[in-house]
Amino acid sequence: MRIDAQGLYYKELNRQVRDAVAGGATEIVLDNVNGQYFIGDGINTPVTITVNGVPGNDLAAFMNGATVIVNENAQDNIGNTMNAGKVVVHGHAGDVLGYGMRGGRLHIRKDVGYRVGIHMKSYQENRPVVVVGGTAGDFFGEYMAGGVLILLGMYSDMPERDKHGYLFGTGMHGGVIYVRGGVDESRLSGEVGAFLPDLEDKALLEGYLKEYCSDFGLNLAEILAEPFVKVMPKSARPYGAMYCPMPK
Repeated sequence: MRIDAQGLYYKELNRQVRDAVAGGATEIVLDNVNGQYFIGDGINTPVTITVNGVPGNDLAAFMNGATVIVNENAQDNIGNTMNAGKVVVHGHAGDVLGYGMRGGRLHIRKDVGYRVGIHMKSYQENRPVVVVGGTAGDFFGEYMAGGVLILLGMYSDMPERDKHGYLFGTGMHGGVIYVRGGVDESRLSGEVGAFLPDLEDKALLEGYLKEYCSDFGLNLAEILAEPFVKVMPKSARPYGAMYCPMPK
């Protein structure tokens, strides 16, 4: 079914979306979206929501199984505390993507802002994955506790922009970050280091990127033609000594 979001207050738009899901809709198209907040939040059924326009903040927050496809750009806080499902953004996305994300996928075609992957975590079989096709701002992977971040640096509208910003991996104590073509190690936080991926890493990467390429019609072989580096924390407790002094 289709919903025209032109001029709709965000509460009314989301009410209509929830009513459609409750009525058994499996595919919902939202036209003329212009900054409405909270689209897809808390939806627990495998419905596909296609957004034509630019959604507002907190897209897919607390989502648990739906798929949201954005055919233009998106704003901040996508996938906040998301449990399962997928968000596919065909343009750019803003800051603080995947905050506290616990499962599912975020696939961003182009560039992202600051603090992507902050406080991401994983539990047992739940392993959130965020793939960014373009560049990223500062604090990428900040306080990351689990899951996977993948930064390609390939599909940016600003090729002069650095692939990633400063304070990369600040406070990171779990999970893994893969970066195509290497990182600027002078911009890594002291808690993390850059390592060569092993065979298991390469197999995981190929699987994640195969799905990403399928969503955007990209060439997997082209992406994999450049080697990746793996960024991981050097310690599981990067700030432990600040609160519990180490014995002499």
